Amino acid sequence: MEINRTAVVKLSVPSDRRDDLKRTMNTFRDATQWFADRGWDGDDDGYVITSGNHLQRLVYDDIREDTGLHADLTVAAADHAANVLDGCVEKMKAGERTSKPVFTSNTTVYNTNAITYFDGYCSLAAYGGSRVHAEYIYPDDSIQAEYMESDEWQKQGAKLRYDHQSDTYYLHVSVKKEREDSSGEAENQSTVLGVDRNVDGYLAVTSTGAFIGNADLLNHKRREYERRRARLQQQGTRSAHITIQSIGDTFANWSEDFLHQASKELIKEAVSQNCTTIVFENLENIRDCISNASKFQQWAFNELKRQVEYKAKAEGISVRTVHPAYTSQRCSETGCGFTHEDNRDGDEFACQKCGKELHSDYNAARNIAHKYIQNRRKSGSGGVTYHLALKSGTVNGNGDYSPSTV
Repeated sequence: MEINRTAVVKLSVPSDRRDDLKRTMNTFRDATQWFADRGWDGDDDGYVITSGNHLQRLVYDDIREDTGLHADLTVAAADHAANVLDGCVEKMKAGERTSKPVFTSNTTVYNTNAITYFDGYCSLAAYGGSRVHAEYIYPDDSIQAEYMESDEWQKQGAKLRYDHQSDTYYLHVSVKKEREDSSGEAENQSTVLGVDRNVDGYLAVTSTGAFIGNADLLNHKRREYERRRARLQQQGTRSAHITIQSIGDTFANWSEDFLHQASKELIKEAVSQNCTTIVFENLENIRDCISNASKFQQWAFNELKRQVEYKAKAEGISVRTVHPAYTSQRCSETGCGFTHEDNRDGDEFACQKCGKELHSDYNAARNIAHKYIQNRRKSGSGGVTYHLALKSGTVNGNGDYSPSTV
């Protein structure tokens, strides 16, 4: 089984090479925009071009001659633009409105030809064909050091990002290793953890009663960023534009780390309860499910699930989804299951039939796991017995309760 991680490493760049690296990043951004502009104009049939090789055939030579960008970085810029254009096309197919991508962030994509890894430092292709050597800086007891220095992890491509506010370069390295799949050890039994995600209150609540992350804090930080950005946009100066980029990068990094911590806590809960499956609601059409969900909240929901998926894979845990219908209205008490919209009132759930009272998100998380188990029973699970993970134990599809041994 292949395990994938991203090692985020702070770089120490020699003072006499910092401007070279900055120029490289700016040139890469301009080249990516050039490729994206050409791809957006379309091919002979008017279709958006989503192939990096096709874009290279059209404008690679012009970009190389005009910008002087390193050959491998020019190829990476074409692939980067093609990936973003492909995302735009997928949105169009789904009936969503989209516009030509505009690249503003200071991010440079390095393929394995443009970056070389050594013990303690890396060599980065830079503007004009030169290379910049930058040392790694690790915090104390950092897992990043293990990713970068251990022979177990194979380092692949990377993204170089620049934080304006702290004047710091960060390298986001994709690493992978092979691990023996141990999922067969429990092939006849599966313990399911249900997870309810929210736009306010707690970011995620599990069927075991773990309340994870502060969605209100995430929204507050977003509103602060948007207010500050709006004030700067009104100024319209170059300095204001640079500051907008800086605070945007800072907020993006903070948001990713916030969701990283939440996903790590969720995985920790699943592992501690010996869960083999994590189940979310399928919220791809979140605007239809939660009327007040902003695009940012949609991104946060999807990003949390994405981070949980790759972390769960490393633990041999699968991630699944179920349809969200009635998970917030159904009573999750074993033997009841009464479903009515009056059962829920904000954070409080009180069954109108059996009188069971629970936190509404905790109730929903239990129902998410229950729905997955029932779906598996109906479809035939190949002899697998499914158990719903609760606070104090598990309950199987027949309603039989087993106390926790954890």
